[in-house]
Amino acid sequence: MGLIGVSHTRQAAQRRLPRIAFDFIDGGAGRENALRRAEAAFNAVELVPSVLRGHTEFDTSCRLFGTEQSLPFGIPPIGLADLVWPKTDIALAATAYRLGIPYVLSTAASTTIEDITKVNPDAWFQLYVGEDQSIVDNLIDRAESAGIKKLVVTVDIPAPGRRLRDLANGFTLPLRPSLGSIFSFATHPAWCLATLRAGSPKVANFANYASGSQSGTSLARLMARQTSGRLDWTILGDLRRRWKGTFIVKGVLNPSDARRIVDTGADALIVSSHGGRQFEAAPAPLAALPETRAAVGRQIPVLMDGGIRSGTDIISALDRGADFVFIGRPFLYAVAAAGVARGPEQMAELLRAELINAMGQLGLGSISELIDRFN
Repeated sequence: MGLIGVSHTRQAAQRRLPRIAFDFIDGGAGRENALRRAEAAFNAVELVPSVLRGHTEFDTSCRLFGTEQSLPFGIPPIGLADLVWPKTDIALAATAYRLGIPYVLSTAASTTIEDITKVNPDAWFQLYVGEDQSIVDNLIDRAESAGIKKLVVTVDIPAPGRRLRDLANGFTLPLRPSLGSIFSFATHPAWCLATLRAGSPKVANFANYASGSQSGTSLARLMARQTSGRLDWTILGDLRRRWKGTFIVKGVLNPSDARRIVDTGADALIVSSHGGRQFEAAPAPLAALPETRAAVGRQIPVLMDGGIRSGTDIISALDRGADFVFIGRPFLYAVAAAGVARGPEQMAELLRAELINAMGQLGLGSISELIDRFN
């Protein structure tokens, strides 16, 4: 039996993961208001159907950067995805390649740029601009050498997010059992055995830059190597001039910022609140979409992530001006619920089925009918 829905899959993931792992992928910043706000924004959406359209077949494809995508969604950058299960990064990247949808590798991934491009030559790379410019330069060099054609620069992390669940759980890398976590580990033996065999997840792309062992390094200290308040418009412009491929800016919620990003020469932007993991007062990305689209017009594609939990949510985002969306947590829930081998594809199929159902209900024969309204 396949997956029933994202909420059901999340519940299964919560049962099958120890608390420290589930809370890491599921939690948000502070009181998690931004996380809840992102999802709640979709609950308020109303879509008016057009009847008697006579559609019996549905085209879910769309074009992005001149290339046809089989579906209007992709998999965004996810840090430490292998915390869910070993080789989750590889499974997500390989599934995206088979399905013909984008996969974005995070700087904070559990797998290196070089290993991901072996299973997905079309992978994108997401870059954090940390304090050490030599590391930033080397990451860009490695991405270019590995054949990466699309660079996603994240701009919404001037400091690490304060995630209370992780702090309460004493999250560190490598993982270390505490008195509070021993019972949770003991009641999830399959996860413990798989993780012990594979080794504690790590930020693989930073292994070459670590001075000495990462043992005992807290998550906050490790992420501090990748986040910095020094990123500004000058640095962003320098990165744009250096990168010869497609240049995408992620983490935009302010329409005035969106206009300036167009002026830097960016090829696209992603409206995002970092999954609600950075700033608890951030607005819902869906709410920020219409003004962002109005600010940039059709000069560049406007992509979006955050809060999408169904095929209908995908339609809602496209209806409000997105050219394409990214969906993260549901794929991690699916790995936990259905396994690393089957989970990613089952989640993609679930979202596709829900998308087609919503298209039928609305009288849409193709996704392009929706997106082309903004052209």
